[in-house]
Amino acid sequence: MSGPLSGLRVFDLTRILAGPSCTQILGDLGADVVKIELPGSGDDTRSWPPYLRDDQGSDTSETAYFACANRNKRSLTLNLRSGEGQALARRLIATCDILVENFKTGSLKKYGLDYDQLKDDFPKLIYCSISGFGRTGPYASRPGYDVMIQAMGGLMSVTGHPGAEPQKTGVPVSDLFAGMYAALSINAALRHREISGEGQLIDIGLLDTTVAMMSNQAMNYLATGLVPPRLGNEHPNIAPYQVFPTSDGGIVIACGNDNQFRRLCEFLQCPQLADDAKFKSNALRLQNRQALNGILYPLTARQTSAHLLENLEKLSIACGPINTLDKVFSDPQVIARGMLVELDHPAPGEEKLRLVGSPINMSRTPVGYRYPPPRLGQHSDELLTEILGMDSEEIASLRECGAI
Repeated sequence: MSGPLSGLRVFDLTRILAGPSCTQILGDLGADVVKIELPGSGDDTRSWPPYLRDDQGSDTSETAYFACANRNKRSLTLNLRSGEGQALARRLIATCDILVENFKTGSLKKYGLDYDQLKDDFPKLIYCSISGFGRTGPYASRPGYDVMIQAMGGLMSVTGHPGAEPQKTGVPVSDLFAGMYAALSINAALRHREISGEGQLIDIGLLDTTVAMMSNQAMNYLATGLVPPRLGNEHPNIAPYQVFPTSDGGIVIACGNDNQFRRLCEFLQCPQLADDAKFKSNALRLQNRQALNGILYPLTARQTSAHLLENLEKLSIACGPINTLDKVFSDPQVIARGMLVELDHPAPGEEKLRLVGSPINMSRTPVGYRYPPPRLGQHSDELLTEILGMDSEEIASLRECGAI
């Protein structure tokens, strides 16, 4: 079954993660994504180890990082520094519904591919620009990378343990959130175009999306004027809601309301805590968090993780193990939800490539997995023939002059 964006074509001028994660979402939803890459080198992440392995266990030329955000795309090499490459880009854009780019603001002007240079010739084009700081404001011309954006957007200031240095998250969430906001915005712009016939510019900044994703912590500050501290694994608004020690490691226990806290106390054989003047409401538990931890930690530390998880789940108390990725991808729920998929491997000598699946589930128009992450320029001839009707001589001429 075709996806909801089937029939739409994307001119994908993105690399690394924020942009490619956006266009991968569009591809999963059925769009025909034409990934434009520089001849000879391609997306920067094609050179970032670790490498995918063949059936002999040897490294191939394809990387895991590139594979994480580039399925459901076809790769076309195009040299935008050449006049022929720029002219070819415009011919291809004329056949596209959406253009996504994540160059530094203003960089595409020298290639004649900035929004203002295209909008009059292609009035229905939805042009999505993803950059570190957006297209306006005093930082617009600065490059932006995930770690610095996490720092500048406040995320690092609330991540890590009290007294320790600020920490970035374990995955580049500023990039990923920007990609998701971009994909959401593109779908809204498609709806607007359906109604009005008009394309438009979408301007997504990593700093903007990081500030937006600060959510409850940002509102904690705006409401009180108090800068939120780092709390480690504790929650700024709920207690208890954190990692608890066990006799063989640790688990997460999250009491979202007073009834859950009461059931937890009863299970841990300290029912009096639920009526204690210091702990009988969430606000009081937050105020006396350290005293509460001092009572609960020794009680959970006497029991195994498995025993706690089994019994707390029976009591409808939210809890979960702290899984490493090997456990994540063997978890029956993860498997049942299709979060591990296999596609034909792009590298010679390997039959299947395991990828993280899409979390999008739609009853009428489910996502599909049509293409594995492509090799550099794998589809250049195919796309030029299919989209522009070029013959082999024309393609050879473009290759000879360095345009592709």
